[in-house]
Amino acid sequence: MSPSSPAGPAVPADALPGTAADADGFTPADGLLRFATAGAVDDGKSTLIGRLLHDSKSLLADQVEALEQASAERGDDVLDLAMLTDGLRAEREQGITIDVAHRYFETARRAFIIADTPGHAQYTRNMVTGASTADLAIVLVDARHGLTEQSRRHAVLAGLLRVPEVVLAVNKMDLVDYDEQVFRDVAAVFAEFVGHGCTAIPLSALHGDNVVERSAAMPWYDGPALLEHLEQVRIADDNSTMDFRMPVQCVIRAPERDYRGYAGQISGGSVAAGDEVLHLPSGMRSRVSSVDTADGALVSAQAPLSISLRLADDIDVGRGDLLCAAANAPEPADELSATVCWMTAAAPLRPGTRLLFKHTTRTVKAVVTEVRHRLDVTTLSREPAAELGLNDIGEVGLRLAQPIFCDPYERNRLTGGGVLIDETTHATAGAVLITEANPGTRS
Repeated sequence: MSPSSPAGPAVPADALPGTAADADGFTPADGLLRFATAGAVDDGKSTLIGRLLHDSKSLLADQVEALEQASAERGDDVLDLAMLTDGLRAEREQGITIDVAHRYFETARRAFIIADTPGHAQYTRNMVTGASTADLAIVLVDARHGLTEQSRRHAVLAGLLRVPEVVLAVNKMDLVDYDEQVFRDVAAVFAEFVGHGCTAIPLSALHGDNVVERSAAMPWYDGPALLEHLEQVRIADDNSTMDFRMPVQCVIRAPERDYRGYAGQISGGSVAAGDEVLHLPSGMRSRVSSVDTADGALVSAQAPLSISLRLADDIDVGRGDLLCAAANAPEPADELSATVCWMTAAAPLRPGTRLLFKHTTRTVKAVVTEVRHRLDVTTLSREPAAELGLNDIGEVGLRLAQPIFCDPYERNRLTGGGVLIDETTHATAGAVLITEANPGTRS
């Protein structure tokens, strides 16, 4: 099922180095890794995260003590590691994950940001939020039940959001007597469903088998433990080989030093002193006189580093503008075809709905011209639809009041994505993945 195949560039954090290595010796492949966990309810996502934190010695002593006390009060014989991520009271009472819980930890090899996403279908929007910036997705499957509708949904969403790497974690192997054939059967069904191979790891989050350390209970498995794989996995750095893109976040002025720089995060490609760049929307060209950071000037920088560029020419550049490669620059577009995940119960998304569209650092008014279809995220079939309700995902047409400069989402997750905002409440209403952009017709 090719549409669900993970592809496209990773979106690492701002702090990742843009050159060969940073002061701590991390390379881009070894630096910060964002990953999301997903799967059906009760597959053990929160317990797995808790096990990773606990067994990697990433918890403080008082955290362990509080966990032991809370587990004892609930009458649990073992530590309820899920409570480390199930932070909402409703989640603790129901034993499910509702919100997206983010946790940070690090090992000697690399640092991690974890997004523990919900399994319920009604929280599809939370899964989209958690996976939209992930470099890797862990899809958990209960070894006793195999692939469920929910785990299939999350595998499809990971592909739709172009998460570069997917790991199948076959959990609760202790409940099937660590049977090798059970694991291989689940892995084969998953590979057939997504249409490509992926890393599959048998584990027991409850007992720690193959989570941080390889387990003696499964001698037939000769692959890495989950944490070992996370430490070693190299996410394809496709965003550094794209055409240069940098949405301007702000203008930095220091008159006493005669300094004027344009700050932002590189969302694609690389830039170096002496490079010719194009300013949009003016269409004027200039050369980069310096690439600056808080730690000093660089010879060059690549995505996703945050930098300040000084230009050789005096150009009127402001927030919301784009500095990009002179070749293969995006065309202005005010008519978009986009996949939208609708995230609000206030009102459905239907033709005529007026919203704000936030694209990189630019916000423009938008109106929905049509709803083309709704996507069944368990089968990828397209169903006719007149509107999108809460958690629905579908293809829509958007018309913008002013043109933007964008790329298709499959080519660049930053310049190809955006957010729909309610004009009245300013609440986030939908996530946008641009599939096609047509040249603008407005001045």
